[in-house]
Amino acid sequence: MKQFLPLALAGAALATGMPGGVAYADMRRRDVDAAYQATLRGQVRPLPEIEARVLPRMGGASYLGPEYDPDTARYRLKFMRGGSVIWVDVDGRTGAVIGQSGR
Repeated sequence: MKQFLPLALAGAALATGMPGGVAYADMRRRDVDAAYQATLRGQVRPLPEIEARVLPRMGGASYLGPEYDPDTARYRLKFMRGGSVIWVDVDGRTGAVIGQSGR
């Protein structure tokens, strides 16, 4: 049941067309708090800014949502294309893409 709620929220956000709704629904509460505090302190760029840079580059892949690692100040955005999962790692401080796995 714990896993169903974030998926249900993500689905509802997609269905209503809420921008960034999937992003926040998918992140764990600790990640949201850490990312928010780091953004307030000016240590990382806001998630919508990161998404605005990365999403247009993903050529039709479905965006499934982010993760945030407060220890490294990195965002990891998850996408799906066909049957493949794609992870895009982004430096939260600069907004630069620093890695990608999958196609």
